Amino acid sequence: MSKIIPVSYEGSECYKIVINNDFSMLREYVLSELSLQGRKVCIVTDSNVGPLYAKEVQDILTSLCGKVTVYTIPAGEENKNLDTVKELYKFLIEEHFDRHDMLAALGGGVVGDLTGYAAATYLRGISFIQIPTTLLSQTDSSIGGKTGVDLDAYKNMVGAFHMPSLVYMNTSTLKTLSDRQFASGMAEVLKHGIIKSEPFYTWLIDSFNEINDKEPEALEHMIYESCLIKKAVVEKDPKEKGERALLNFGHTLGHAIEKYKDFKLTHGECVALGCVCAAIISYKRQLLSAEECYEIRDFFMPFNLPITVDDIDVEEIIRLTKSDKKADGDTIRFILLKKVGGAFIDRTVTDDEMRFALNEIYFNERD
Repeated sequence: MSKIIPVSYEGSECYKIVINNDFSMLREYVLSELSLQGRKVCIVTDSNVGPLYAKEVQDILTSLCGKVTVYTIPAGEENKNLDTVKELYKFLIEEHFDRHDMLAALGGGVVGDLTGYAAATYLRGISFIQIPTTLLSQTDSSIGGKTGVDLDAYKNMVGAFHMPSLVYMNTSTLKTLSDRQFASGMAEVLKHGIIKSEPFYTWLIDSFNEINDKEPEALEHMIYESCLIKKAVVEKDPKEKGERALLNFGHTLGHAIEKYKDFKLTHGECVALGCVCAAIISYKRQLLSAEECYEIRDFFMPFNLPITVDDIDVEEIIRLTKSDKKADGDTIRFILLKKVGGAFIDRTVTDDEMRFALNEIYFNERD
């Protein structure tokens, strides 16, 4: 039985999030949400996901439209760039895609972000749907219309807001994720509980065995609750002018660590480290008690996420925060906590505070 979450934009329903345990309802929801008769669809996927699911999705969509092609990019964050988008543009031009045709992003966050950006900019904007296959993309990047690519080492510096026409999640695709990639997605789920919902946070703690065992009912409930939190935030602030920035909890220092480590740590691993730093800064400001801070820190451990990191240059990581897209003039937009479920935006975090937090998570074998 599908779970449906409608998402509104500027007061009107914009698209549906459909959560199912297979692709059996994809045809029905594409048929009800889009008019594709006689149109072309390009499924954009990557070299990891394509061999697993592209043929099944292509067969489903072929019954609804004129022609369905599959375009495969090499897997990996290093391919989320303008060169890859340029090659996709060329393919769409050569296949005579017009602005009535559609893209379908089949994959994780890299595929979803890149496909969404291509859809936003090809012929000044064409429709696209998200078919996310990783936990990270199902609970975070596929929802809310933020698209983009990296520019050299600067993550998501080129992008656009472009809403999908449908988000269809097949939770059984999580079975093919590595444990490390599953843990990476968990960082965003845990973040949602920390910033917005103490009951969800508590449920996650109580359910870590079922989640790590990937029990279907636990995963479906977790994804549904996480999507509800993200939906509520993006509906209030679709263009990230205010409250949507709360979703960046852990990302300011997390992105800087990710860049410094040359993307050798996963996005979720870096977000977890950034969340721990933000909790430490909140504790240093006496917003959180020591007990609350340590509980948030230890929250990540049962889900196989790090709370310390080795081999870092603290000063270089602080410098990298200044070139992040969340920088606001000469200030850094930081998300801090008053309590679990009580995140807020702050623009006064100092280099000394970041230095203190980074030194707290820095594991140096020589010490």
